[in-house]
Amino acid sequence: MPAETAEGAPDRPDRPDRLDRLDRPDRPDRRDRQSQLGPLPAFMAHGTQDVAPVVTPTGDTMWLVRSYPLGRGVLSDERFSRAHAATAHAPKLNDAQPVPDSMMSMDGAEHTRLRRVVAGAFTTRRVSAMAPDVGRLADQYLDALAAAGPGADLIEQLAAPLPLAVLCSLLGVPPKDAGRFRNWVEVLFDISASTPGEKSRRRLELVDYMEELIGRKRQQPQDDLMTTLIEAHDRGVLTMGELLTLGLTLLMAGYETTVGQIGLTVHSLLSAPGTLADVRRNPQALASAIEETLRLNPATPLSFPRVAVEPVPLGDITVQPGEGVMVSLLHGNRDETVYAEPEALSAEGRDAVHLTFGHGVHRCLGASLARLQVQIVLERLLGRFPALRLATGRDAVVWKDGLVTRGLARLLVEW
Repeated sequence: MPAETAEGAPDRPDRPDRLDRLDRPDRPDRRDRQSQLGPLPAFMAHGTQDVAPVVTPTGDTMWLVRSYPLGRGVLSDERFSRAHAATAHAPKLNDAQPVPDSMMSMDGAEHTRLRRVVAGAFTTRRVSAMAPDVGRLADQYLDALAAAGPGADLIEQLAAPLPLAVLCSLLGVPPKDAGRFRNWVEVLFDISASTPGEKSRRRLELVDYMEELIGRKRQQPQDDLMTTLIEAHDRGVLTMGELLTLGLTLLMAGYETTVGQIGLTVHSLLSAPGTLADVRRNPQALASAIEETLRLNPATPLSFPRVAVEPVPLGDITVQPGEGVMVSLLHGNRDETVYAEPEALSAEGRDAVHLTFGHGVHRCLGASLARLQVQIVLERLLGRFPALRLATGRDAVVWKDGLVTRGLARLLVEW
């Protein structure tokens, strides 16, 4: 059954689609909606119900939650299990089978045990201490960008290499190996364009590399996160499988989502001339403007699926045990019951915390590091290139398609 027909009740004529009401200042015209949101799965692009059944690309039926309050509740409710979603017969979003020994596929004490091992690397103090190094890396890429200008592709020359360099430094991956990850990661995050066989091959290549890296780190321990994970394994805190999976998870998820978020944030701000002018007049407003771009354009539009372990009332329906639930972070962040003028990009700040980095015990561990990179990129871009603007032409902005994460394949700018 096509995803568009899986919604149940027809759309109410008095409630236009939240993602289609883009007709005020600093919002694109409805005709330009695709240029702002990019390609979305059919089950996300249509429908208005707070909770509705949708059909995923695998043909499974799951509940999609579009409401901010209900979505926030799902993300923190222990009755919706990530571990059950990783079982073989659980409903799936795509053909990538969740890894049971991943921190993102665990509940309760098991999840807490793994998260505690790495949490120290992402404290506010530790992330703040990384700012000078992130700034130096950003300046290197901006120097090269300026030398090659006066136009550039910000994805290829800044948004993609910066997060990879930051993560490799954090984990202790040698810079000479950094280039090997990009194709691996993009195939594994692909939601439709690559085959299961291709995903399996790339996953095995990544595992082989991580085993090799662990061996090298054992011989030459360093002050990095991978050495910390190896020490936790040696103390019996992590199994070897968990060590491998945790290292891969941190590298893969932290890279792809941050690349996407940097590109989406720059694109959002350059597409909002009023807000951009406010930020240029008052640089102190940049932090609020960035939070708004994070809210309006999350790189991760959907939460990971969860499976109900008991009957759970959710809005007007009751989710039965074994049924899958996903939260649309993209819709929740634009919920008009929570945000006044929800589609407007404002540099004045919002009261409600957006859902871009999730909520509850599975909230994104690297949120502060992602924010730091986005903040540094925007500060330096606007400082170095005061006339920065989107390039013209149909090929100036090219969206990635077929990925679990949202993002741009190309973002051409001029100055």
